[in-house]
Amino acid sequence: MYDVVLLTLGSERDAPGACGSGGACCGGATGADTAPTGQTDAGQPSSGQTEAEKCATERPRVPVLACADALNARGARVETVTARSDAEIDAVLARFDGPARPDGLTWPDPDSKTRLVVATASDGQLRAVLRRLVKRYAPAPSRRPADLPGNRTLPDLPPVAVLPLDPARGGTHRDLAAQLGLPRDPAAVAAAVLDGTPRRLDLLRNDGGSVTLDGALLGAADDAGRPLHWRARVEVDDTILTDGTEPLLACAVGNAGGYATLDDVTLLTAPDPADGRVEVAVAVPVVVRSAWGRKRVRLEVRRARGRAVSVLPREGKVPYLDDGVEGELTRKRSWWIEPGAWAVWSS
Repeated sequence: MYDVVLLTLGSERDAPGACGSGGACCGGATGADTAPTGQTDAGQPSSGQTEAEKCATERPRVPVLACADALNARGARVETVTARSDAEIDAVLARFDGPARPDGLTWPDPDSKTRLVVATASDGQLRAVLRRLVKRYAPAPSRRPADLPGNRTLPDLPPVAVLPLDPARGGTHRDLAAQLGLPRDPAAVAAAVLDGTPRRLDLLRNDGGSVTLDGALLGAADDAGRPLHWRARVEVDDTILTDGTEPLLACAVGNAGGYATLDDVTLLTAPDPADGRVEVAVAVPVVVRSAWGRKRVRLEVRRARGRAVSVLPREGKVPYLDDGVEGELTRKRSWWIEPGAWAVWSS
């Protein structure tokens, strides 16, 4: 039978330098997008969330206890861990290390008898754990091994099970677990961990040292809810969606469908977290004249799909949400797809 680690992320109130470090939890950090590669994800947890949504509580929540009971009932050896720092997350992830390699790289064990359940109050918390997995197992470019696939910069990461802590996120404002059709009931999550199979998914890495599981939405609105104009050069592989000279209302970078629509505007048409491609869209206001010479503004949505995308702001700071975590883009940011790099336990 398996050893199962049930991992929750603790509040930044519990200890200095909490989960994700930088004085923030849920994979967020202070300091906008200026942190060098390898440091904490940029941005704070998104506004409008309660403290319970932003961070796991000090004591295991009811779904965690119920999942542990269901695992114990099946004979699994269960350990519940609350991590309040990157170091504590890393200590859990070290259990998935494989045997020593001749090249000295730390590599995940494909035959591990330990399985991981991440209890998440937000997609940002799940991302915080995946970011530490990438940090642990991605080799430096100078140490790239011959057995790494040519379209990847890291090996297959160990599968994780997702235990959502917020039932409401399975409804209108869906979290990643809902989009993927993963179980939300603790007993069903336990069954997926013990009886399910890994479902491999694409991962977006970026040159800010973080990862994206669902997607990113760039842009902002004023206090009245009206979208603000901004400018940036947006490229997808060799396709230029905008050269930075025209105003934009929004830009969506989609691995899944969390940012597929904005109000009643469809930005992304078919984001697929397992097709090896990222879908990108920009919304551009265009002034047109009617046959009577009257001016009106229509919204033009331009889309492209590819393996990599870059966004270069032309002026000021561009606010964004990335897996629900807020930040501000002040310099070029590039995302690239890692096909099938991570996996979830699915029934």
